[in-house]
Parts: sequence; C-alpha cells; structure tokens
Amino acid sequence: MSRNAAELQKTAAAHLWGHFSPLAAGDGAELEIIERGEGCYVWDQHGRRYLDGLSGLFTVQVGHGRTELAEAAGKQAAELAYFPIWTYAHPAAIELAGRLAALAPGDLNRVFFTTGGSEAVESAWKLARQYFKAIGQPGRYKVISRDIAYHGTSMGALAITGIPSMRAPFEPLVPGAFHVANTNRYRCDLCAHAPACTLSCADDIERTILQEGPESVAAVFLEPVQNAGGCFTPPEGYFARVREICDRYGVLLVSDEVICAFGRLGTWFGCERIGYQPDMITMAKGLTSGYSPLGGVMVSDKIAAPFLEPDNTFMHGITFAGHPVSCAVALANLDLFERDDVLGNVMAHEAEFRAALATLEDLPWVGEIRGMGYFYAIELVRDKETKAEFEGAEAERLLRTLLSPRLFELGLICRADDRGDPVIQLSPPLIAGPEQFDEIVGIIRQALTESMEAL
Repeated sequence: MSRNAAELQKTAAAHLWGHFSPLAAGDGAELEIIERGEGCYVWDQHGRRYLDGLSGLFTVQVGHGRTELAEAAGKQAAELAYFPIWTYAHPAAIELAGRLAALAPGDLNRVFFTTGGSEAVESAWKLARQYFKAIGQPGRYKVISRDIAYHGTSMGALAITGIPSMRAPFEPLVPGAFHVANTNRYRCDLCAHAPACTLSCADDIERTILQEGPESVAAVFLEPVQNAGGCFTPPEGYFARVREICDRYGVLLVSDEVICAFGRLGTWFGCERIGYQPDMITMAKGLTSGYSPLGGVMVSDKIAAPFLEPDNTFMHGITFAGHPVSCAVALANLDLFERDDVLGNVMAHEAEFRAALATLEDLPWVGEIRGMGYFYAIELVRDKETKAEFEGAEAERLLRTLLSPRLFELGLICRADDRGDPVIQLSPPLIAGPEQFDEIVGIIRQALTESMEAL
C-alpha cells in the first residue's frame, strides 16, 4: 500500500462516517477505496479491477469515465456555477424541464427539481397534501406504499418506506403512512396456492383505502419494479387495477422511479415499460448517470393546475435543487442516451442477461431469478423444493461474512441484501453486454458455491 493509501485509511478511520455502514471497521478491516472508473469497471487503491455490477448504486447508466459529462459540468461551472430556482431560473434548468416533459408519458408536463431520490419522494408527498388542500379536500394526507419497499431516508420518505428495521430507530415518524402487500409471487401469502395471481395484492390497496376512509388518503407510492426484497415485478394487470382503484377513490398514483427511470427497464420511464399512467413520477440517480446530484418530480397538468392561481404557491424548496451544473450534466447525459441508443442496448440484450443468469438455476440454493431490463435479483434459499429460508445468524453469516466479501474479492461489485429474504441484486451499467454477463455469472457461481460449502 502506498503512503498516500495508508494516509487515506488513517484519515477515513478517524473522520469519515459512511452511509448505512458501521462506524468502526470490524477486526481492523481495511476500508475499500475506489479511485477511478472506466466503462463497466472501477479500480481500487491497489489497482485491482472490479466489474461494477450495481452501477454504483443503480445510477451510472452510461458507464464510468464519460468525458462528455465531465466537460459539460466544467463548461457550465465556468459560465454559471450556481444560481437558485427560487423566484429566478437559469437556462439549464429550463431546457432540462422542457426536455423531460417531452420524454415523460401523458400530461406529466411540469418538473419540480430536487437533489436526490429521498427529496423527490418527500416533495411528492408534500405536493399531494397541499394539492388536496388547494382543491378543498384538506382531510387527504395519508399515503399507501408496499411492504419492504424502500422510498428514502428523510422523515417523510422513511415513513413511506416499508422496511420496519430502517424505521424503528427514528420513530415516531411522520404520521399517515400505511403499508400493503407487495408483488412477491414467490412468497405470496394471499394467493400463492392459486394457479395464477388473483391480484389480491392490488386489492389490498383498496382494502386499506376503505379502512382508513377514502376522504383521508392522498396518494399511493409504488415502484414499477420494487427494489428492496429483490426486484419484485408486477403481475399482469396489477397496475391497471391499481390505476382503477386510485381513480375510483380520487387518490393520486405516484410512480417512484428513482431506480427504474432512464433506461433501467429499457425505457425512459418504468411506467412506460409496464403500461400505466401515473399522476406523478419521482426520479433521480440515472437522470445524470450519477455524475452530479439531481432528482425531481414529474407532475401532471391536473396537479399543477391549482398552483397556477397567483395566491397558491407550493411552499417548498431546496437550495441546490435544479443546480446549473447538475442540469447541464443531465442534458449531456440525455444526449449520450440518444447518440449511443442506450435504451436500445438494454432491450437488445435483456434476454441474454436473463439467459445468462438462468444458468445459475442448477445451483440448489438459487430459489428464483426475477426482474427485467438490466435490473435483476437472485433469491437464495436453504432448500429449493420447500423454499426454506435462510434466517437469523445463518443469513447474516452467509451474506455479510461469506458471500459479500468473496464476491468483491473475485472482482464483482453487487449487493447481497437481506431487506426481506436474502438476495443478490444486479444492476450493471446500461452499456454492458454479453462479456459482462458471463463475467457476472462466473463470479457468482464460484462465490456462492464456496460460501455455501463454508456455511
């Protein structure tokens, strides 16, 4: 290790507080420091190369090291490094808003910018609440989301998040959030024994609306493909039923696409791929491919209409939302999508990605492989026939002690996750192809086989 690397380790141990990470490294373990990236790969402080099978954090859509995006950031910073969009505006935010409105489905013609996904979800809930006050329905403040679903870490977004262990340290949370069944057909306790899905998971939303009183419910927050728990895809007809329920009771449908937008499922927005029209879309991550922080909420004309009245201002704002540099990067990122046909690459290779992962199904610990586009999860089981789960200390040892470190040692960055049943999550850059798929599968097979033997 170089002197510089040693100093970085020392400084990090003394001063850096990582996110969702233990503050103290266990057993004097060295912190992994990633120094540079190119394409689908990154390199650490020792010069070791890793396939970025998670796109950083479902984010680096066009790959690492794209000088076009760095140059766009530098050009904008030299011209206008910062100015708020409170009262004022700047060209990059205006142009980006127009471009996103042209890409978004239906009448989603307004963009409220944020700096990230949690802020986008928080903003959407606040907007829904003020919207209903503006149209004379002040009692509507509650929201519904799904079990195990992750929607962010700010206090409102955390209340919407359906992962109890993440909420518990911060309770009491913002009141009014309720959680319903998700679309995990593999372990469904509503219709698992039926020959096909009965859409009881969608009907659970209606049951909750009626239980709470339709006059009190403002919005339903759903991801096109649910991330936490492992890429739960919706059954046929699910979103059509949800849209019908929301319309029946006057509830807004928010499509949380912080992960699923900008090509992750092969389309600009995930709702397009699945075929439903939301009232709002929350977005972040892939909007800039992670080269600069930016998020936002796409808003329908119906929701924007009351705020066109001169005395009805949305009382919400964020200092760095719609930052000029971030907006310039987003515009350059969209240019790359179009020039390189990034969406086309995902759709052209989706089946090959799924087929490569399917070769792992011969392993006795692979229970189910699910997902779409470049967004997949592999659920791990103790017994394939009975679907017996890894639980407690055994699951912790498998994921944290054995599998995660071994995947990294073999050169693959992905997520071995236990927010629900243990899964391996994969979300490679959207420029990946068969070479990367084979590398991913080879490493997972070796790491999983060795870890299970050790377990």
